[in-house]
Amino acid sequence: MRTNDVKRYFQFALIVLAGGSIFPLIYLRTNYQETILDVFGITLPQLNIILSALGIAYVVGYFPSGWLADRFSAKKLLSISLLGVGLGGIWFAQVPSYPYMIAIFCVWGIFSVLTFWSAHIKLVKLISKKEEEGRLFGILDGGKGVVEAVLASIAVAIFSAVLGSSTAIGDKTDALVSVIYMYSLVLIVVSILIMIFVNVDEPSAEETVNENEGKKKSNVSLEAFKKVFANRLVILLGFIIFMAYIVAWTVYYVGGFLQTNIGISASAVGTVTVVMLWMRPIGGTLGGFLGDKFGKSFILTISLILATVALFVTALLPSGLPHMYFYILILLIGLGVYSIRGLYWSLLGDCNIDKEVLGLSIGFVSLIGYLPDIVLPLVVSGLMSTFGDSGGYNAYFIFSGVAGIAAIIFTVMFGIKTKKNMTVTQEDETASL
Repeated sequence: MRTNDVKRYFQFALIVLAGGSIFPLIYLRTNYQETILDVFGITLPQLNIILSALGIAYVVGYFPSGWLADRFSAKKLLSISLLGVGLGGIWFAQVPSYPYMIAIFCVWGIFSVLTFWSAHIKLVKLISKKEEEGRLFGILDGGKGVVEAVLASIAVAIFSAVLGSSTAIGDKTDALVSVIYMYSLVLIVVSILIMIFVNVDEPSAEETVNENEGKKKSNVSLEAFKKVFANRLVILLGFIIFMAYIVAWTVYYVGGFLQTNIGISASAVGTVTVVMLWMRPIGGTLGGFLGDKFGKSFILTISLILATVALFVTALLPSGLPHMYFYILILLIGLGVYSIRGLYWSLLGDCNIDKEVLGLSIGFVSLIGYLPDIVLPLVVSGLMSTFGDSGGYNAYFIFSGVAGIAAIIFTVMFGIKTKKNMTVTQEDETASL
């Protein structure tokens, strides 16, 4: 392996580490919800309000995050983001009151999306060669899963060691604060590593930017927005991610489905969902490599079909069947979902995006693609209210399956469009010869 490639892959590994370490602190409620409620003295509705504020910060930040990624050094944005979330974690560890918690989550929303999201995707796009985009974006998502799983394991070990067998609120506070400090310290260390070692978006001496280019870069260009909005593939990619993200959201509800509909114990559900979590590195990496070999849109379509069929079957099967059937289906959903998440951003390389509007395009696609973060909680609540808990899970999986069908259609359209563009380009090159 050439020295250049070693350096490139090392920088890529740091970006994966950044992506995998920035969100677990923000979503600490996944494993410690009841402890957070006790330690901070808040109710579940108050926690949901905090998370709603976070979701609003996300959606507001996606599009301008692309503009920032085009105007400033992406690696500096990454480093600032990690540092900001880490320092916010230190504030969080002081166990502040409810109003300050809302402020902290809004700060986290700004640093994890506005300054981070488009910048980290842009860096991966800049690092990857055309023939390896599928595998690198697949490894990006799968690698994030590995980082999250490793950090979660360390966090559980710290929490258990500090808490022991105590149920006292003071000991719970010490245990939770220790976990928060661990995540915060990791973020600050990774921030420093990114600043020192990542330099993919820095111009070399011979690539010094002239005055006119600098002026162009520093101002918001109407022409840049026109380029983004005129690119039909960019818009189509936004629709693909929107529908595919609805499918991907189902992983957050399979535990509740297994416990409520199938009657599986909480400990068994925990085991199944942990095994499903390990489908992330497998699905993401495998999907990425297959995408490079057989076509990214083709493998994304296959992954969508797998997840969609598994969702419909899971929702429609009688709940009295042996549990093993549902275990297998849930793992297939996980495999399909994590392959989807690892692949859809790899389509970015087929969108013929000019480098100067790459960040803006990523921000625009993210704005469309991640709108389900706001919409889906309302949809799930509505379905649960209408059909009850058991029927609500089935209705939600069917709803997600329908979104999967729409995602398949959009992805096939994307594949046809890119093949057509490739054929036209080849004909033009032949004619010019």
